[in-house]
Amino acid sequence: MFEIAQKYLPPVRLVSDEAILAAQQALWKTMQLVAEPGGAAALAALLSGAYKPSRGERIGVLVCGGNTDPGKLV
Repeated sequence: MFEIAQKYLPPVRLVSDEAILAAQQALWKTMQLVAEPGGAAALAALLSGAYKPSRGERIGVLVCGGNTDPGKLV
């Protein structure tokens, strides 16, 4: 299975815990949306520059999970 995933899936981007927390805070401050760390990781990749879309590329980010303490987002 790994060989198939390696061949057909795009490379993985790594983001720091700090970038994930910043994405969680941005979601809270701009939309009052609580997302757990795993649910904010894709947004963290975009906001931190770990993933840079090509010009004209359309991006969809799935934000999920509310299993976190909103007090950490303020």
